[in-house]
Amino acid sequence: MNRIILILGVFTVAVVAFVGLSSVYTVDPTEQAIVLQFGAPREVVTEPGLHTKIPFTQTVEYISRRVLNVEAPPEEMIAQDKKRLVVDAFARWRIVDPLRFYQSFNPQDRAIGQLTLILSSNVRGVIGAQDFSAVLSSARAQLMRDIRDNMNKEAGRFGIEIVDVRIRHADLPPTNSQAIYERMKQERIREANEYRAEGEEISQRIRARADRDVTVLTAEATRESEILRGQGDADKTKILGDAYGQDADFFAFYRSMKAYQDALPADTTSIVLSPNSEFFHYFSQPGGAAAAAPARKKR
Repeated sequence: MNRIILILGVFTVAVVAFVGLSSVYTVDPTEQAIVLQFGAPREVVTEPGLHTKIPFTQTVEYISRRVLNVEAPPEEMIAQDKKRLVVDAFARWRIVDPLRFYQSFNPQDRAIGQLTLILSSNVRGVIGAQDFSAVLSSARAQLMRDIRDNMNKEAGRFGIEIVDVRIRHADLPPTNSQAIYERMKQERIREANEYRAEGEEISQRIRARADRDVTVLTAEATRESEILRGQGDADKTKILGDAYGQDADFFAFYRSMKAYQDALPADTTSIVLSPNSEFFHYFSQPGGAAAAAPARKKR
């Protein structure tokens, strides 16, 4: 009898414990909960902590309240200027209305697929309305905001808020990239050749100007040197003339001595002349030029 009572007591405690545990549930700060009664939503719980429910008839569905990520696969699209580009984008989103989200996506895995389609569609719509240059410029930030706003218009009915959209890559297809690279390379080569030709032209002008300046400076220097040389010769002639006028005999004697010095270097020259030659008149006439002059008159 005691054993039966003990067994019944243990069973009762187990049942009570099971019922008690089935009537409570906890909500994590990173989650929000929907209480379902026979599969139909009855209550939305957003406050974290311990909560109660009717056991056996009510169940709890947990929904994340964190910011989640959805990525669109890289897609090739055509910009407004008919240029092809490959865009890789992703979006950050969160659930702001758990009841509407649960009613729209049950199971929740369907939400990722739906958001991927919405992201891809809006990326194509916004990028397709812009030129390729806009995607690569500072306008890219505004394009991402436009995609986010357009997504919120569609995702709002599902209880979802799009927090942010980012374009990770916006590149040309590999074949187009190579063609553009070659075109850019040829363009840079052409510009380099133009710069070289312009530089050579400028160099030729500078050389021609320098040669002209050299010719002008040389001519002016030659003219000035000839003028100075003429002035020097004139001054020399004047000085010699003045000196000759002061003492003609001495000047004649000096010129004869200079001629002897130039014509008869030391021990290296032999000369044959008549002893009556005027060249030696300072040797044959003690008076030199003054004595030689009467002798010439007599002859």
